[in-house]
Amino acid sequence: MSDNVVQTVQALKRGTVEVYTETDLAQRLVDAAKAGRPMRIKLGLDPTSPDIHLGHTVVLRKMRQFQDLGHKAVLIIGDYTARVGDPTGQNATRPMLSPEQIERNARTYFNQAGHILNTSPDKLEVRYNSEWLAKLNLADLIKLASSMTVARMLERDTFELRYKAGDPIGIHEFLYPLMQGYDSVMVRSDVELGGTDQTFNNLVGRDLQRLNDQPPQIVITMPILVGLDGKEKMSKSKGNYVGVTDSPNDMFGKIMSISDEMMANYYTLLTSLPAEQIATLVDPNQTHPKEAKVALGKTIVAQFYGPELAEIAAAEFDRVFAQGQLPDEIPEFRLPAEPISIKQLLTTCKLVDTGGEAKRMVMQGGVSIDGQKVTDPNAATTPADGMVVQVGKRRFARIRV
Repeated sequence: MSDNVVQTVQALKRGTVEVYTETDLAQRLVDAAKAGRPMRIKLGLDPTSPDIHLGHTVVLRKMRQFQDLGHKAVLIIGDYTARVGDPTGQNATRPMLSPEQIERNARTYFNQAGHILNTSPDKLEVRYNSEWLAKLNLADLIKLASSMTVARMLERDTFELRYKAGDPIGIHEFLYPLMQGYDSVMVRSDVELGGTDQTFNNLVGRDLQRLNDQPPQIVITMPILVGLDGKEKMSKSKGNYVGVTDSPNDMFGKIMSISDEMMANYYTLLTSLPAEQIATLVDPNQTHPKEAKVALGKTIVAQFYGPELAEIAAAEFDRVFAQGQLPDEIPEFRLPAEPISIKQLLTTCKLVDTGGEAKRMVMQGGVSIDGQKVTDPNAATTPADGMVVQVGKRRFARIRV
């Protein structure tokens, strides 16, 4: 094995959890080079949610790394599998999505993934798995199902836990890993990427490729990015996320809120900086933590908006949070000068999504009006022209009457 191949494998291993297998990856790189063809790097996305956050970009960035090495990304939009719903991590049967929801979410997914991936036709192939799955007849489906045993399916922790608890498992849910694995057969993938929660599904792809006389794909699993709270995985539903369409100011501000201990992980998974440079940045004896965090925020914002807007976002953050000044731009809302509850005020000004969130933010001491903390979510206040309402560190609204 040449030194060049060894170095490439080591570079591709950066930030990964597992490679099934490293030896296979090295050999596939050699074989592809000899054949003069790019490897086909598969990533399946089920468009069950329309928005991509930084947690999703971990695996997209790995796919981009393969693209930059001359290989072809094959992005599978799981429009057909989304009708089943991936049972990964679920303790209950998930509702099926309508075709209209799937199509709308798929378009949004692709547009946002384009912030990370090289979307030129020679570098990216986009497929919808309804192309082949919708054509399967009952005989095809029975043949596909016969390739897997119930015992093997129950090895999957989510199924095992639900089975032991006596919770219902739909037969259609057993089909999901098989359909995802069949995608690998149909696109003849050399490598499949996924989070650690997708390991079972991706390894099923290897099995199905063997049964169809194809070289089994290499499976590379990526870690699940911890959210801003440092406790749970990044998730929009948990409110601990950074969206790829967040404004530069919001994106930078959210990055600045992570703990010092999380910086090494974020640098490794969300940037392309060399390991030696990261080690220097996250070592408090060599770099002050605030300086390192500012550099991280600038690096991430620059990936989506360019270095100029990253610098502006950093300067705005310093002005607002370090110097205690108000942002230059604050959304304005016109309200009548009539008493309104704090909860209703926050939802009306779109500072929170629900009354429950409003109550929680007030009780946590995260709400102020004109710099004065609010302690009662049910208290009434009368809007005044120019009144500034703040929720947390980054959400502001100015009232006009």
